[in-house]
Amino acid sequence: MVDWISLAAPFAYLGILIGSLVTFASLYRARKASKSASLAPWFPPHLQRNIYLSLLHLDQPSPSSDKPLTVPDSILKAALLRRATEDIHRIISVRNAKQALSTLLARGSVGDELWQRFLRAEKEMEEELKDVVQEASALAPNWGATIFQSANEMATNAVIRKRVEEVQTQAKVDREWWDRKRETTRTEFMKELSIDVDEVANKGSDKGTGTSTPATVSRPLPAGLEKGSDEDTVLVEGGGPTTPGGTVGKANAKKRKGKK
Repeated sequence: MVDWISLAAPFAYLGILIGSLVTFASLYRARKASKSASLAPWFPPHLQRNIYLSLLHLDQPSPSSDKPLTVPDSILKAALLRRATEDIHRIISVRNAKQALSTLLARGSVGDELWQRFLRAEKEMEEELKDVVQEASALAPNWGATIFQSANEMATNAVIRKRVEEVQTQAKVDREWWDRKRETTRTEFMKELSIDVDEVANKGSDKGTGTSTPATVSRPLPAGLEKGSDEDTVLVEGGGPTTPGGTVGKANAKKRKGKK
């Protein structure tokens, strides 16, 4: 005969153990979920999604009639396309940050809280992509398969236009800098050139003055002509010939002939 009283203690122990484990697991999950919900979001508020949802649920009555205003499908498609374009930017950001963040987490450089924020953002993006595909398929048949391709083209075009605008702005700044640099260099060069010209002109004027200034030169006369009175001194231009065959020699020769 089975002794149920002796078996009650082990079963009670197992029941208490299993119940405590289940309680602990449920409390841990609830605490982890509340902690994840209290974390700051990885991305800022999704403005394009909010605009699309506002247009989709727009039910204000028309002033002329009691019928609610209906938003055209073209506006809804444009709003959904802008929403998908913003999702493309966020997907690229998540993919670029995942590898670097996992490496930092493995090294212990970042905490587990940041990793939890990233995982929650990644999960939200997956749900967002599914929602966009469903909305696109509801607006137009088979559009859900190509909406992200069009959104990717729009995102690439926006990046290229932004880069072109940055290059044009930088080119304008560089052009202004180059004009200022060229004008400064030109001014300095002209100053140096004017200084060189002035120095050359000053040297030339000094040299010309030295060659044209008349000078009084006194030369001794021969023994036979020492008694001359006023003709002993002869004016000779500075820099002129000083040889016996020059001006002084000719004057002495004339005096000799006259006295003979």
